[in-house]
Amino acid sequence: MSLSVLVDATSIPPNRGGVARYIAGLLQGLDEADVSVSVVVKRGDRSWLSGVAPGHRYVDAPRLVRARPVRLAWEQLGLPLLARRLGVAVLHCPHYTFPLGAARRSVVTLHDATFFSDPAAHSRLKRVFFRTWITLARRWTRATVTPSQATADEIHRYVPSAIPNAVAPLGVDRSVFHPATDDAMADFRRAHGLSPDDRWIAFLGTVEPRKSVPALIDAHAALTASVKGTPPLLVAGGLGWDESAVHILRAAGDVPGAGLRYLGYLPLDQLSAFLGGSELVVYPSTGEGFGLPVLEAMASGGAVLTTRRLALPEVAGDAAAYSEPDAESLHHGMKALLADDERRRSLVLNGLERSAGFTWRACAEAHQVVYS
Repeated sequence: MSLSVLVDATSIPPNRGGVARYIAGLLQGLDEADVSVSVVVKRGDRSWLSGVAPGHRYVDAPRLVRARPVRLAWEQLGLPLLARRLGVAVLHCPHYTFPLGAARRSVVTLHDATFFSDPAAHSRLKRVFFRTWITLARRWTRATVTPSQATADEIHRYVPSAIPNAVAPLGVDRSVFHPATDDAMADFRRAHGLSPDDRWIAFLGTVEPRKSVPALIDAHAALTASVKGTPPLLVAGGLGWDESAVHILRAAGDVPGAGLRYLGYLPLDQLSAFLGGSELVVYPSTGEGFGLPVLEAMASGGAVLTTRRLALPEVAGDAAAYSEPDAESLHHGMKALLADDERRRSLVLNGLERSAGFTWRACAEAHQVVYS
């Protein structure tokens, strides 16, 4: 079945993280449901995205949209013209912004409410930019999409609206996130100078203030000082704008044998080994629109320690342990779990079972409700 929908995939970032995972997963889910749409994409992303989800009609965006200011300008002027040329009825804009002149034909994904509920976690420019576009989307568009009920509720609290909203929980790609094979674990260990007996605690995510990485580093340092044999903390992901954590992690680098190591971005095919091979995956966020790293950790066989903030318990349910995002609580939470093998095994089994309920096909089906 073909839908009269144009998905704007030009917001995919160069590292193909974040919104790229969402767009690719959504298109995969539509493929699984035998539903095709039109997709406008930057030339450098076309072969990758069409390889992941081949059942759609891909159209190249102008080359200049690689620059963000040009992309935003093209979204306002060029995207509606392209939609008209293709004869589509609905525009899906998957990352907050949309063409104001085609608002009533636009479905817009709003990933996060913390620009309102936790403004200190963002720079002033980001707060103003995203608050403005969320407000416009909830007042002018055909419909919006949020990845969790918690995000939908928070946005409605700050921007009440009668415009329809679809709650479409994200999925997990089981070709990537699954318990790692022995070969995959061996490859990961070799790539990072780890011996077969080495253990670690994992953090995966952008190092930004709401991820509480400084508190996690402090908690781990205290645990290392008080409990002999505490596994090192391995941090993976992009260095964002949490200056204190970025300074510490840059100093730590990637030194085998160190108590704290920053691994940087990991290739996608290393993530299941990194997450599932850890003793613990700790994700002490103060607020998430969804919390995809928690879902991916559970699907990989990781025992997760996270917080009860916003959407995280909606994702993890009883398949995670919980802590406050401060150093003292994280210290106690990690210490208790590291001392309790049975509890960690229970979390792993519960996490594998719970993560199986989050599929990209279900996510795609929720989108179809507001496409029609």
